[in-house]
Order: sequence, then C-alpha cells, then structure tokens
Amino acid sequence: MSAVNGNQTPSAKVKLAVGAIGIVFGDIGTSPLYAFRETFYGPHQLTIDDAHILGVVSLIFWSMTLVVSIQYVSLILRADNKGEGGTLALVAMIGRHIDKSNYGWITVLLGVFATALFYGDSMITPAVSVLSAVEGLVVVERRLAPLVIPIALVLLIGLFMIQKRGTNRIGKLFAPVMLTYFTTLAVLGIIHIIQTPGILAALNPWYAINFFVLDKWLAFLALGSVVLAVTGSEALYADMGHFGRGPMRLSWFAFVMPCLLLNYFGQGAMIIGLGDAAAAEAIKNPFFFLAPEAFRLPLVLLATAATVIASQAVISGAFSITHQAIQLGFIPRLSILHTNQQHHGQIYIPLVNWALLVAVILLVLFFKNSSNLASAYGIAVTGAMLIDTCLMAVLFMAVWKWKWWLAVPAISVFFIVDGAYFAANAAKIPDGGWFPLLIGAIAFTLLTTWARGRRLMRMRMREAELPLDIFAKSARNSTARVPGTAIFMNSGSSGTPSALLHNIKHNKVLHDRVVVLTVKIADVPYVEEENRVVVTSLDDGFYRVVLNYGFMQETDVPAALKTIEMCGGPFEMMKTSFFLSRQTLLTAEKPGMAIWREKLFAWMMRNAATPMDFFRLPTNRVVELGSQVEI
Repeated sequence: MSAVNGNQTPSAKVKLAVGAIGIVFGDIGTSPLYAFRETFYGPHQLTIDDAHILGVVSLIFWSMTLVVSIQYVSLILRADNKGEGGTLALVAMIGRHIDKSNYGWITVLLGVFATALFYGDSMITPAVSVLSAVEGLVVVERRLAPLVIPIALVLLIGLFMIQKRGTNRIGKLFAPVMLTYFTTLAVLGIIHIIQTPGILAALNPWYAINFFVLDKWLAFLALGSVVLAVTGSEALYADMGHFGRGPMRLSWFAFVMPCLLLNYFGQGAMIIGLGDAAAAEAIKNPFFFLAPEAFRLPLVLLATAATVIASQAVISGAFSITHQAIQLGFIPRLSILHTNQQHHGQIYIPLVNWALLVAVILLVLFFKNSSNLASAYGIAVTGAMLIDTCLMAVLFMAVWKWKWWLAVPAISVFFIVDGAYFAANAAKIPDGGWFPLLIGAIAFTLLTTWARGRRLMRMRMREAELPLDIFAKSARNSTARVPGTAIFMNSGSSGTPSALLHNIKHNKVLHDRVVVLTVKIADVPYVEEENRVVVTSLDDGFYRVVLNYGFMQETDVPAALKTIEMCGGPFEMMKTSFFLSRQTLLTAEKPGMAIWREKLFAWMMRNAATPMDFFRLPTNRVVELGSQVEI
C-alpha cells in the first residue's frame, strides 16, 4: 500500500525522509558531476569569467527553485491518485473527471508519450551518471583514461545482472551512502564558498538576466545544459507512493536542496578563485577538482557508488511504470517476478531489464564519454517536464477547479520555463538528442498500437458474443455435466467466453460448477480487499465472478479465489480447471487500423506472456482453446 499517511508520527516521517534520500534523489543528486561542467565545456562553450559563472549559477539556483521546489515538490506532489504518483497515475486521476469530454483522449496520449520518453531517459541515466563518475579517475591519474569505458561497462553490466536477485539487501546501504554523498557535496561547496564568498551574489536573479543580455542566443543554448541540474525532478513525483508527500518535502527542503546548491555555488566559487590557465583545466571536471588531490580518489569511489544507486532507482522505476502500463492496458502482459515476499512493489521484469542493458551498453560504446551523452540526455527530461506542465493545466482547471485568474498566470510561468528548456534542448537533437526521441517514438508506437488493437479486438468479440444468462438457460438441460469446477477467463464483464462456447462445441460437456471470471483493473492504484470480489449467481451451477484490482496491485487469481465463500463452496485447485481463450488475428478487408500496425499488434500478442503466468494460475490445471478474430 501507499506510504502516504496524513497521521505519520514525527519519527516515522523522518525515517521515510531518510529512506527517500537513499532512493528518490539519486538522479538529481548526481547532476553536479556534469551539469555545471556542460554549460562551459559542452557543445556551446561559454567564456570563463565572473559574469558568465555568476549567470550560470544564478540560472541553476532559480531553475531548481521554480522547477523542482515549486512546480514538482510544492504543486505536483499534491496531485496524488489515492497516494500514488507518476504520469500514468495522474492521467488516470484526470481521466475520471474528463473521460466523457471530447478532449480526454488528448490527455491519455500526452501521458502515454511521457511514459514513452521515460524509457529513453531510463537508458541514458545509468550511462551518463556512471560514466561521469568513472571519468573522475582521469582527474586522479591521466594514464587511467583508457580504463574509463571498460570499468563503466563492468559496473553497469553488474548492476543489471543483480536485478533478478532483488535489491533488498544492498538497498539497506543506499541511505547511508547517499547521506554521506550529499554531506560531502555540501562540505566541498562550503570550503570554496568561504574562500570566494562573492559567488553568493548569484542568488540575485539579475545575474541570470544579465547572462541573457550579454550572450542572447548562446545563453539560450546554455539552458540545454543548465536543465541537467534538475533532471530527476519527474522521479520525485513517480516515487511519491513509496514515501509520501510529507517525508519527500522534508528531505528535499531540509537536506537535499541545500546540499546541491552549496555544491553548485562551490563549483562556481572555485572557478572564480582560480587563474585563467587553472580555471580552463578545472572546468573540464570541476566536481572532482573541488576536493584536494589526496581526497580525489575517495571522491571518485563515493560518486561512483552514488551513480550506481541513482541508476538502480531509474531501473526500478522502469519496472514499476511498465507494470502500471500493463495493468492499464498499454503494454502486453510480460513475465513479472517478485524479488521480495514482504514488499510486493519490488518486482523484476526480465524483458525490460535486458533491453535496458543492451541499450546502455550501446550508448556507452557509441557516445564514448559523458559530455556526448549529456547532449542526448536533456530532450527526454524536458519533454516529460513539458507534458507534466500540460497535464498540470488540466489538473488545475478541470480537477482542482482553480479560478482562471490564479491558474493562468501559474501555468504560464511553468510553460515559459519548461518550454524554454525544451526548445534549448531541441537544438541538441543532431548531437544525440535524436536517441531518446527515437526510443520515445518506438515506445509510443508500441503502446498505442497495443491499446488500439486490444480495444478493436474486444469490440469484434463483443459483436459476436452471446449473453451468458441466455447461454446458461440453453445449456443447462442439453449438455452432460461432469464433476468439478471449470473457470473460464473472460476479458469482458458480460457475454459468454469463446473458450466456453468451444468447449461445448468440441467436448459437449459442462462441469458441475461453471465460473466465468473477469479481472478488472481500476484507474486507482489500490482496491481494498472488501471490494475485491463481486459474485453473481446465474443458477444451476453458473456463476459470474469479477475480481477488481488497482493498477499497482498483483493479479493473483488463485489467492483471490480462496477468499470467496458464496460461489457454491470453496475452490479446490486440484478439482478446478482454468479454460483460456487464445485469439489468432486475421486481417480484415476494412481494417480498424493500418495493416502494418495490425501485423505489429499480432506480433505483440504472440510474444505476450500467457494469462497463466500473469494471473499466476497453476500450470497443470490450465486448458487453452483457440479462436480467430478479425480486427
């Protein structure tokens, strides 16, 4: 269940806040390794002088304030769907209010595209984070440069290899490591701020404005690197269900944000305090130059550990969002393994894991260093942020019913900020920004093809289906009955399953108890146990059973059947047979979607996990019967 609880004790809130530091803030916490560097040493290099340094640091401060502190932590975290966050949860919540309007489908498409972009983000984050940390070895010893890519690949491959074993044991180390890491960020920053206190002038937004006055177009392009300082803000919302709104706000405002800002200000102060030649060398990797030479190797090791933790959070997020998308009908059923018996949210999806690993390896080998990868990084993040802003506009007006004079100015500010970041990153598309867009386009095509094809298939099946009560009346006296229970899985909540019709046609028998079972996924994260089961008796041994789950819950059908008492007696698995329908798609003369998408949908159906695995049915009690459907 969600961790959101309005009655948390102060000690429980602090514990959750510490846990959030270990898991949620890894992505944004590792941004100091490359964000400040990329504004000066990236594709659009800036002059290293006081005006530009103060301008960049001021931009980072106000970006973090507007985007992370106000937009995400203060506003979007309020938009919880029964305690859960994330784009799909937000879309499901908004959908309950505007589903019947002409614009509901636009909201769904925006949510699906943001989800598609997340997959591009989840591939780039481990690659750029781990590479940027391992590149610190070059600061320690230049001769280690050839080892950077091999070491990064070993770390990344090892990270993906351990996913199937679960992260419960090593997860206990996340909070202490990240607490140490963030404290180190703050201490290193403070040391240099004390030496060059003039950097604190960057708190004044005039220096950010002056930056644009000085450089105009170059300053605009620099936004594409400045936004790297707020990457990971969308993860705060997605992980809200694990820790709750209050603890996450506490950890952000009381600890994470101060540590990050102290480090960014410290990097700026260090560069200002150096001579021209030393500054030109230090700007190549300012994060590691913050530490005295004797402490740089320990800092590299600590930063590497932090980036591995940040990568773990993104990988777990990919598993979680895939599970949500499966339950909401955007992705075919996939094999899902639970890595922890006590915590159902800890899951492992083999296909997603290995696909991410292959993509991450290719990214490291193709882009070769974190600076090149940073060019590909921002477009997915800023695209998702801009979509979140669009959804915020709908949320404010349609759900929260804000007055227009309050909603319009607020949304306008966020549209200007997020739109500027997205536009600046669009300039990096030829330099690598094409990659997350390509991944997003592929994922969007797959998600929408599956949702559309599934809807068309159900429509065609519904056109030919026979009402269950009519079938029960016609079959009860004309067919031989045999002992036992037969459960026929049915995707719809009405009509007779094709497997039941084919069983009568070929076997010409019915079991003493016939149950038509439908699993429904609600647009809320969790459905309470008392609302799980709905049983309708159709007399003479026929029953319709509906099992209701939230999109964050595990669909364990045998476990739910054990709780049913008003369905002709308890269910004994050794006396129960499950009948499943397997459809073969045929291309229609007037297809409901393009032929290539029909073929893609058919391929996705063939490769989807069987309902037997997804619903955790006993393998030796399942019978599959096939049918053909035109869409």
